[in-house]
Amino acid sequence: MKISSENYTPAIREQLMQQVQMQMSEKRFRHVLGVEEMAVALAKKYGCCPNKASIAALAHDYAKERSDDAFIFMIKKLKMDPDLLNWDNAIWHGIVGAEFVRQELGIEDEEILQAIRVHTTGAAKMSLLDQVIYVADYVEPNRDFPGVQEARQLALTNLAAAVAYETKHTLQFLLKKELPIYPKTIETYNQWVVKK
Repeated sequence: MKISSENYTPAIREQLMQQVQMQMSEKRFRHVLGVEEMAVALAKKYGCCPNKASIAALAHDYAKERSDDAFIFMIKKLKMDPDLLNWDNAIWHGIVGAEFVRQELGIEDEEILQAIRVHTTGAAKMSLLDQVIYVADYVEPNRDFPGVQEARQLALTNLAAAVAYETKHTLQFLLKKELPIYPKTIETYNQWVVKK
């Protein structure tokens, strides 16, 4: 069955939730529901389609708990950018995860799939839906880390500023831990933080 914002009824949402829940731990599913709650609120506030926000939020971590082998198989099967093989789940579950969502959940709306692809890395150019999912994932009610309250307040007053805040703090976290930084995250920083 194809899921789109046009045919998105409470019954279809329930069915999507069940399919997503079967793919993850209880803790991950709680996070997903928190992201959906925040994404729908942000969508309504900023004039984005709440149905698209709900679908993208429910599906954004659909592939998060897949094995590395499943991701590697999909990257090779779809002849995706071979550089992806140098990364891991942190990057794969968004970029490659969108392909699992398309194939297994019947979600073909490119705007929704793109929001799933960039929900961890961001992008230099982000649609309103991209921004909503990127920020909702960071500030959902179950999150608890230094600065999350400030990020939540920004999310409710200035979405672009919230994107910049999240990007800057994510980059600081990666630098502090001396973790590799995906090129798209640097592009996001240059566009949203430096040029804001």
